[in-house]
Amino acid sequence: MLTCSTLQWRQVPALLAGLGLLAACNSNQTTETATTNPANDSVATAAGTMPAGGGTMAAVKPTSPPPAWAPNIAPEMLAVIEKLDSLSGPTPPDKLTPAEVRKAPSFKDALMAVMQKYNIPAPYADVDTMSKMAAPGLKVRLYTPAGATGPLPVVVYYHGGGWVIANLDTYDASARGLAAKTGAIVASVAYRQAPEHKFPTAHNDSFAAYQWVLKNAGSFNGDPKRVAVAGESAGGNLAAAVSMMARDKGVQVPKHQVLIFPIAGYDLNTPSYQEHTKSKPLYKDFMAWFFKYYLRSPADGKSPLIDLVHANLKNLPPATVISAGIDPLMSEGKTLADNLKAAGVPTTYQLYPNVTHEFFGMGAVVPQAREAEDLAANELKRALK
Repeated sequence: MLTCSTLQWRQVPALLAGLGLLAACNSNQTTETATTNPANDSVATAAGTMPAGGGTMAAVKPTSPPPAWAPNIAPEMLAVIEKLDSLSGPTPPDKLTPAEVRKAPSFKDALMAVMQKYNIPAPYADVDTMSKMAAPGLKVRLYTPAGATGPLPVVVYYHGGGWVIANLDTYDASARGLAAKTGAIVASVAYRQAPEHKFPTAHNDSFAAYQWVLKNAGSFNGDPKRVAVAGESAGGNLAAAVSMMARDKGVQVPKHQVLIFPIAGYDLNTPSYQEHTKSKPLYKDFMAWFFKYYLRSPADGKSPLIDLVHANLKNLPPATVISAGIDPLMSEGKTLADNLKAAGVPTTYQLYPNVTHEFFGMGAVVPQAREAEDLAANELKRALK
C-alpha cells in the first residue's frame, strides 16, 4: 500500500490502551523486540478478542457526506478517511520529504482510532510472531497460527509504501489476517527502501527473501515445496516481480501470487489516474512522488520489474488480482489481470468498487476488506494444499 507511514506507536498510548493492544516482546530471535528503530519494525503484536472469522462488525458511520472525489464511497471506508484527515496536517504528503511522511499519521493510525471509537477489538490475536534475519539489513517477520502443526505452507508477503515509506507494523493486520485465515506461515519482508536505497534494491531484497524462505522454511516449520507470494500496492508489484525473477533465474516459482492493488505500470495518465487526481489516501501526484524517490531515472520506469503491464507474463504462477475502485492504480491492475490471462496464466480478478487504496487489511471495520481478505485467503489455501 502506498500512503502509509511508520506507525508511531509511542505517540498513541490512548489508542493502544483502548484497543487492549499488547506489545509482548523481548530481544531474542524467537520473539519480536520493542526497542528496534520504529522506522524499520517496532511492535510485533496487536492482541484482541475478535475471533478468526471476524465476529460481528460494528455499524461504523462517517460524520460528513461523501466527498466530490468519491461520491459512492462506502460509509465505513469514509469513516477511516475522515479520521486520517483529522490526524494529518494541512500539507499534502507529496509536498513533504520521505522522512516527514514516515513520521506522519498513516491509514493504520486512522483505522486504530476508528476501532477505538467503536470499541472494536483487534482481530487475529491467536497468531505467533518471531523475526529472522535473511541477510544483513534484510529482516523477515514470521506469523504462525498459534498451535498449528506442520510443516505448514508459507506465504511470502511484501508490504506497501511505494518502496519509500511504511514498514512491517503498518501492514501487520494484513499479514496477521492472512496467517489466521489460511493456516499458513506468513513471512513478511522488511526490504530496504528509497531514497536511501534506489531501484532495484527493494526488488533484489524481495527476491533474496523469497530464496531465503525456500532454503530455510524447514527451520521454522514451513514446507519449502508449498510457497506462495502476496503483496499490496508496491508490495503487489514486488510479489509479481519475484515471480518473474524466479521464472527467469530458474528458481522454484511460487505456487500462487496474490497481487493487491499492485503498482503495475509507469503511465500516470491511465483512466483511473485521470479520474482519481484528488482521491485519498493515494492520488496521482503522490504516486509520482514515490516514483521520483525510488527510481534512479525515468528509464527505470520502463523496466519489466516496474512496468508489469508490458512485461513478459508467460509461465508465471496462477494469480489473484484485487483492485479498489477509488484508486489511481485501478486501471493498471485490471490491465495486468487481462494480460496475465492472455499469457495463459490462470487469473482471478476482483474489483471492490466503493473503497479506496489501502482498504485491504481493514476487515475489522470495512466489510469489503473482509470480503477481499477472504478471497485472498481462499485462493491461497486452494493453491497451497
